[in-house]
Amino acid sequence: MENLMFLAPEIAVAATGLIILLIGVFMSPRTKNVLGYLATLGVLAALVLTVRSFGTEATMFSGTVSIDALSQFFKLVFLVVSLIVSLASIKYNENSDHTEEFYALVLFATLGMMVVASSNDFILLFCAFELASFATYALAGFEKQNPGSLEGAMKYFIIGAVSSALMLFGISFVYGATGTTSIPMIAENVSLLAESPIGIVAVVLLIAGFGFKMALVPFHMWAPDAYQGSPSVVSSLLSAGSKKMGFVAAFRVFILALAALQPDWQFAFTILAVVTMTFGNVVAVSQTSVKRMLAYSSLAQAGYIAMAFAVMTPMALTGGIFYTLAHAFMKGGAFIAAAAVVWMITTQRTGDLQVPDHLDNFRGLGKRMPLAALCMTVFVFALAGIPLTSGFMAKVVLFSSAIQAGMAWLAVIAILNSALSLFYYARLVRYMYFLPPEGKKIGLPFPYAAALLLATAGVLVMGLWPEPFLQWAMEAAKVLI
Repeated sequence: MENLMFLAPEIAVAATGLIILLIGVFMSPRTKNVLGYLATLGVLAALVLTVRSFGTEATMFSGTVSIDALSQFFKLVFLVVSLIVSLASIKYNENSDHTEEFYALVLFATLGMMVVASSNDFILLFCAFELASFATYALAGFEKQNPGSLEGAMKYFIIGAVSSALMLFGISFVYGATGTTSIPMIAENVSLLAESPIGIVAVVLLIAGFGFKMALVPFHMWAPDAYQGSPSVVSSLLSAGSKKMGFVAAFRVFILALAALQPDWQFAFTILAVVTMTFGNVVAVSQTSVKRMLAYSSLAQAGYIAMAFAVMTPMALTGGIFYTLAHAFMKGGAFIAAAAVVWMITTQRTGDLQVPDHLDNFRGLGKRMPLAALCMTVFVFALAGIPLTSGFMAKVVLFSSAIQAGMAWLAVIAILNSALSLFYYARLVRYMYFLPPEGKKIGLPFPYAAALLLATAGVLVMGLWPEPFLQWAMEAAKVLI
């Protein structure tokens, strides 16, 4: 009999999602707002259970599920993002007829991400990927009357289906060569794959499949449209949560299972990291939509995290894992701040209603919505790597690891990209604080304020007191070494 207490966080999330879906059917739109608080409590309970289980190690269900420091750390990342999204969505779903479906999808997407983090078998990994993907496909197109939302969701779905097929094709080659789908067993027999002509084909297919989930160039085509068209709270979940699902899966598959093929995939990830960070930052400079700018910025951040695969030292893996949590707070909070501005513009019926997240709508935000402007400033400066923020600490660890590994050229490219990103982040700050406001001051609703303060606290605490988080990331990296 398996000890199901090891899966208490997943059980808490799944149970909360099912309860919300069942009781929401019998509630009127006016009373459904309580479902947001219920979802938040369920995620918070799962978060507490995850933190309390740090240090636990176990394998379950014939070795298909692995509870270790790596899975626990990424569960923490996914639950932090889900908590921020659930809080902010209380205002977004106010008086909605589909509140229970929204929160159930968010929770099931979170559940899928958590299972991916613990997956020790390709079959379970793929099923968990699909659970999270199908939920986020529906969330991306949740605003059925918004053509942009439907367009982004359709692109996300079609390209996602192709990427899943490529991933499954790659898995079939690995199984054909090694005779197993178990990641530890593949690691023991990976020499069979390395000696086979299909080894390099399997690596290419798996990189393409995971590259979509991580939004690495050139597998990024869906991301800008999906992030811009989706409801801003969903964009927060996609950029800060769903993307990390691809990274934790790639950590297990490439570093643990396909270690014998490291020269092949390491070279590929080096190229992808450089191209992704450069492309994301260069294209972000010309964007006038803040959400689209954040989307391309998110590509650049994925490029930075991918440096961990290129450098492949304990310090680099620690930095990459630490960066995923830092990015969850930074990017998750930035999209929630954009959600607050979109709500303000549509409420006041001012500015560009066709593109509510247009840069012009952020004019004078420091006077119109001071807390949102302040939090957005913290987020974008953290993304740029300004000191005393989580983004700075993450980049210091990651870039330093590249220099120590003799890849100073990679660190120089990353530093130059960070400097470039400061240009478009500073432009947003200029609009918020140095241009006259267009509209009257409006109070920030409590759900948005709570989510923004939570994300801001995470950014600042990780920047000012990074030691415990680095220690957790180091413990997670040890699983891969």
